[in-house]
Amino acid sequence: MPKRRRHERTVAFTVIEAIVVPFLNAISKLDIRHGERVPASGPFVLSPNHYSNIDPVIMAWAVWKLGRAPRFMAKASLFTVPVVGFALRRSGQIPVERAGANRGNAPIAAANDLVEHERGVIVYPEGTLTRDPDMWPMRGKSGAVRLALEHGIPLIPAAHWGTQAVLPRYSKKLRLFPRKTILVDFGEPLDLDDLRGQPITQKVLQEGTDRLMAAITALLEGLRGETAPAERWNPAAHNQTEFGRIADGGDKREAS
Repeated sequence: MPKRRRHERTVAFTVIEAIVVPFLNAISKLDIRHGERVPASGPFVLSPNHYSNIDPVIMAWAVWKLGRAPRFMAKASLFTVPVVGFALRRSGQIPVERAGANRGNAPIAAANDLVEHERGVIVYPEGTLTRDPDMWPMRGKSGAVRLALEHGIPLIPAAHWGTQAVLPRYSKKLRLFPRKTILVDFGEPLDLDDLRGQPITQKVLQEGTDRLMAAITALLEGLRGETAPAERWNPAAHNQTEFGRIADGGDKREAS
């Protein structure tokens, strides 16, 4: 892969890199596949799978290695935490209100900022750690597709496998040794041409989201060397909360 010019380097990102990357290199190794599919310039939305709390750190590292600045939509409450909030603001992360009158404004402002400044953003379509017992992608939400459709931004599916060996799902204890290899694969930009220009209805968003989750799942199948279940896990069928564990031994999924 040709070396890219790191045109989005800032003081904040340089400081974070100096602190975080040596630690990540010590405990893990990234095996990045098809990194050329992440645009070298211009705005984009990147949507990966999610099953470990360390996933955003690893995906940010992969995107940074490809020459782009990793940005996320983060809970607004994190921006009030000392040191953490400062780092989030200085590195251009995007605060999102989960409730209240302003909760709908942040995604709109974020999308406008992406287009105006030709930046990328990482959006987890599942919204939380997958509840699938075998860590396959579950039902997705429509935010990533909406951003891509409303602003003509490329939507890049991605998948990784191996972060669970560093930090198991729901765990707070890192497994530092031995050094782990984490596989990361980027897909072709999702084909949404037939959906662009249409009124952005729930039906259109659902169709785009179904395509996105199918693309992410296919990438993960390639990394794992396994076939995903024919039906996708539906957390609503289990009445699970954002932070709930899998409390039901059943297997309620929705059609992929």
